[in-house]
Amino acid sequence: MNYILFDGNSRNNLLPFTYTRPVAEIRVGILKIKEKWELSLNSDLSFLTEDYLSTKYPLNLAEDNIFINASLIPCTLLIEEVSNLKPGEVLVKEDEVLAYSNPIAINSFEGFNKTESQSNPILIKNTWDIFSKNGECIQLDFELLTSGKESQSIPSSVNVINPDNIFIEEGAKLEFVTINASKGPVYIGKNSEVMEGSVIRGPFALCDSATVKLGAKIYGPTTIGPHSKVGGEVNNSVIFGYSNKGHDGFLGNSVLGEWCNLGADSNNSNLKNNYAEVRLWDYKTEGFARTGLQFCGLMMGDHSKCGINTMFNTGTVVGVSSNIFGSGFPRNFVPSFSWGGSSGFTTYLTRKAFEVSKIVMSRRSIEFTQEDENILLNIFEQTKKYRKS
Repeated sequence: MNYILFDGNSRNNLLPFTYTRPVAEIRVGILKIKEKWELSLNSDLSFLTEDYLSTKYPLNLAEDNIFINASLIPCTLLIEEVSNLKPGEVLVKEDEVLAYSNPIAINSFEGFNKTESQSNPILIKNTWDIFSKNGECIQLDFELLTSGKESQSIPSSVNVINPDNIFIEEGAKLEFVTINASKGPVYIGKNSEVMEGSVIRGPFALCDSATVKLGAKIYGPTTIGPHSKVGGEVNNSVIFGYSNKGHDGFLGNSVLGEWCNLGADSNNSNLKNNYAEVRLWDYKTEGFARTGLQFCGLMMGDHSKCGINTMFNTGTVVGVSSNIFGSGFPRNFVPSFSWGGSSGFTTYLTRKAFEVSKIVMSRRSIEFTQEDENILLNIFEQTKKYRKS
């Protein structure tokens, strides 16, 4: 059977992260959603996503296809239900389409045999679900990745609580650190490093080739994506990969995309002074929407950066390829390709933004391709209406 992950109705709720990737490329827990499904189904999957993303993330059709809602986190019962779908069947949960079997992608399921799912899957439907459901996803991924495998030995200099809930992959380095896995698992990925003096409380995932810098304080549930560097204080946050918060400063209840950088001593607020519910910018309504959360910090899209001592207010959304600097709090919604800070923004010209992206990516031996440039050019046009200049 050929499996395809489709973006579904949640795609716009997951902006700015889905400007640059399909929903299935979101990292939550240890793995990306696509990686979870591929391991669970023992099969390669492709994407049904926006046209401008499809060159980089192509769709592979066959005679028999099962389309899976990319917002879904796989679980045992759901995997069984999806795998057993017959042509012309659709799996639903209340009003949500979870999966369907058909030769081509469709929007109308008139004439399909509807089956109500008996599973209770985790759904990543909003940006804040990425951090608020991260603990559950770390636990599921930990079980998936470590089943039948043996952890590397915990070095004798490491101070640990509940060592049976810690898994260290090959090539990882850690000495003279404290790890408390009593509240959730701790996963240390291949060729990663936790530097001396760091204190980590699970659930926590340090992905391949990522680094926790000297004396960092990390509260779970937190995920540090591949090739990222993190220092200072971090609480319940997800960093997709190739992004840096390398110095002191606080990041809490937040999500950073790829190729982001937070300057030294940058901080975000994750709680309003009056303890009120946090509202976040909603790209669908083009206004601020209720989250139902008391704690919610910074959502920062790919390729965005901030200078030293930047302060982000509670519930701030930063788009793609923005550069923020200066004193004071910038506004709670910073459009993509913005340049400036609390005193105002101008348009960050694509030519200059791309020059930076090429340099940043080449440092990790990754090419900034024509596909990448075309995607960002499309985003620049899509988001023009949000910029004042």
